[in-house]
Amino acid sequence: MMIEVLKSKIHCATITEANLNYMGSITIDEDLMDAANMIAGEKVQVLDNNNGERFETYIIKGERGSGCICLNGAAARRVQVGDVIIIISYAHMDFDEAKTFKPTVVFPQVGNKL
Repeated sequence: MMIEVLKSKIHCATITEANLNYMGSITIDEDLMDAANMIAGEKVQVLDNNNGERFETYIIKGERGSGCICLNGAAARRVQVGDVIIIISYAHMDFDEAKTFKPTVVFPQVGNKL
């Protein structure tokens, strides 16, 4: 049996930009992506702690060291710059593997720095 479990989480990052005039996605600083074991194109769930919004999108690699967390396209309407969000990715795995799997959780500091 395969189940879906938490793979990675960036906990309490701050939105730095919302770009309505882009095709869609979330741009994430490459340092944060690496630390959270996330890759470009990966599907993620975004949870906004300020307004309760929850939605899915995919990752675009942002400039390394920039602290960038930018919602693009339609998702830009669901957040405000300065909102605190949680970015979550999941993985499908065998039930027995899932019992011992340890997800990667990153807690960014001020400016979305590690």
